[in-house]
Amino acid sequence: MRIALFGYGKMGKMIEQVALSRNHEIVAKIDVDSDSPDFSKIDVAIDFSMPTAAFQNISQCLENDVPIISGTTGWLENYENTVALCNEKKGAFIYASNFSLGVNVFFELNEYLAKMMNNLKDYNISLEEIHHTQKLDAPSGTAITLAEGVIANSDFKAWELDGTDKSKIPITSKRIGTTPGTHTVDYKSEIDSIEIKHTAHNRQGFALGAVIAAEWIHGKTGVFSMKDVLNLG
Repeated sequence: MRIALFGYGKMGKMIEQVALSRNHEIVAKIDVDSDSPDFSKIDVAIDFSMPTAAFQNISQCLENDVPIISGTTGWLENYENTVALCNEKKGAFIYASNFSLGVNVFFELNEYLAKMMNNLKDYNISLEEIHHTQKLDAPSGTAITLAEGVIANSDFKAWELDGTDKSKIPITSKRIGTTPGTHTVDYKSEIDSIEIKHTAHNRQGFALGAVIAAEWIHGKTGVFSMKDVLNLG
């Protein structure tokens, strides 16, 4: 496939390496101050840009009939507008807060555990995420997805960053060194604790998942998620 990269930072460069190793061609690398690419030469686009640029990048691709997947977080106030545009243009779009194959299995475990724990009121839940110091948004998109997974399968209605409100899921965000990403969901009572945890050892898992998603979406129409890509749930 002919792939365009929107955002050519660390993730963009790693996605390039993975894509080339899977015999794809990188036909455009769009970063800050780059000119618009020739969309007619693009089979699929992968967006790991900045929150301020993501919606424009995605919209341009959908307007030009280019399937696009996005792993950029921090722009989701425009998500519903993106879905509407994708449907209007009969395009193809995937957003994921995390493209790691392991993390998406972790999301499913989290939802299943939340269902089982919902009636066990002696347990208090907490979420923690740790990322590298260059990560701009807090909490991470992955942590928010985990919280939303619990909310969808429990009596909780909201999450809160560094919160103490017992009616909300507390999320703690830490920024330490070059940590690729560690996410923990903890249920704790006076008697015991139940914990599930995902630890990324490097960014390669994110890049591989993004390329697999790009391969999967090529030739399709609609708004999808990694559940569709991996046939989960």
